[in-house]
Amino acid sequence: MITCIIIDDERKARESFKKIIDRYFKDKLEVLSLSKSVKEGVSAIHKFNPSIVFLDIEMPEENGFKLFEYFDTVNFEVIFTTAFNQYAVNAIKYSALDYLLKPINFIDLNDALKRYEVSSKLKSQNERVEVLLSNMNMGNTIKSKVALPTLSGYEMKKINNIMYCEGDQNYTKIHLIGEQQIMVSKTLKYIEELLPKEVFFRIHKTYLVNLNYVEKYLRTDGHKVLLDDGTQLDVANRRIDDFVKAITNRSFNQSNIK
Repeated sequence: MITCIIIDDERKARESFKKIIDRYFKDKLEVLSLSKSVKEGVSAIHKFNPSIVFLDIEMPEENGFKLFEYFDTVNFEVIFTTAFNQYAVNAIKYSALDYLLKPINFIDLNDALKRYEVSSKLKSQNERVEVLLSNMNMGNTIKSKVALPTLSGYEMKKINNIMYCEGDQNYTKIHLIGEQQIMVSKTLKYIEELLPKEVFFRIHKTYLVNLNYVEKYLRTDGHKVLLDDGTQLDVANRRIDDFVKAITNRSFNQSNIK
């Protein structure tokens, strides 16, 4: 049985969420406490030591992110709940902490619980929290990290160390500088939404490239991209115009377009 607490300043939201759990997940998820604030939630966490904390982001006294300031070690998983605030959602995505959009439904909750069951151990939970808080305070996304969901847990990598991503059905191979590769248990579309659009461009149904590592765009022998390490990748015909706009808008050296 997975134990949890719900922290949300809206009484109806707390009670509605609990009803969904009681109706669909009573054999899997046990609600130990309903808290209306971060302060109450902190007390409940110390008292009950839950496996999961469902945490509302937008609350009047202290927002959900303040919760982490009360713990030196995070030994519980956090799943955020939110009705809006795209900035917060993006920050959560970069840290790979899960989130549920309100109104919460049993399908999304079921998916979140499946991810929890294969989630990383305590060390990665702490590291993901650090990445979350770091990314929220960092204006330059190029220097920030992303948590990549692998078959065994999560790997934290700097975003600009990713040269390109290669899709393979329900998996994605992440190619890093130094010829290192990571197999991620997510589709290329998911990874594309995760990474900053001003840096990464989908040149093909199979490839997502970091524009910082594009050395040349070759129009001879088919349309191809040459990366700094010598890798050549195909550019889909329908993406050519947008790709050229992307690289020229970044002030690439025109001599590299042949």
